[in-house]
Amino acid sequence: MKSRGLPGLVLALALTPLLIAQTPANRKDADAFQAKLTHIVEYGNVPPPKAAKPVTRHTKVSDAEVNAYLRIHATEQIPLGVVDPTINAMGDGRVSGSAIVDLDAVRKSKERGWMDPMGYLTGRMPLTASGRLTTKNGVGRFELESAEVSGVPLPKTVLQELLTYYSRTPDNPSGINMDDPFELPSRIKEIQVARGSATIVQ
Repeated sequence: MKSRGLPGLVLALALTPLLIAQTPANRKDADAFQAKLTHIVEYGNVPPPKAAKPVTRHTKVSDAEVNAYLRIHATEQIPLGVVDPTINAMGDGRVSGSAIVDLDAVRKSKERGWMDPMGYLTGRMPLTASGRLTTKNGVGRFELESAEVSGVPLPKTVLQELLTYYSRTPDNPSGINMDDPFELPSRIKEIQVARGSATIVQ
């Protein structure tokens, strides 16, 4: 498992469901999340005293804060071809969301056979998905429940190809595999997903 920085975790949570903006971005919310993010990272970078009794730290973030941050402060972290990513906490560990995704870029990335469903997806389309995020002891997993493109059910293999294409980096040319467990950064132990908010536990 590879550790991601917390901004990378935010991006992963935005891209794993391949999350469409529902409300305008609010700079106050964006700044609030940025401040919380800074505190989370700073806290995580300080090793806990060996002799001290462990102290659990809880930071609650709302959907509005996360989504405003994605639109105002994290635009450079969103890959070209992915527009208006939104993540929504549905409660009981479930998350959903959407984004407008450039399907042409993925389709043209390699030769396609007539049986390849990706060969028939063109243009920029709204992609939505939902699933369950489980975290424990510093490790997270995402289980996909459903995905659609313009309201049409999308096979998991196609969603994975889109995720792989848009999450590739020079350090990770294979991109993100949604089935792989991932290490939570900054000494985060778990993320508790409620309706409309999530609590980061360090």
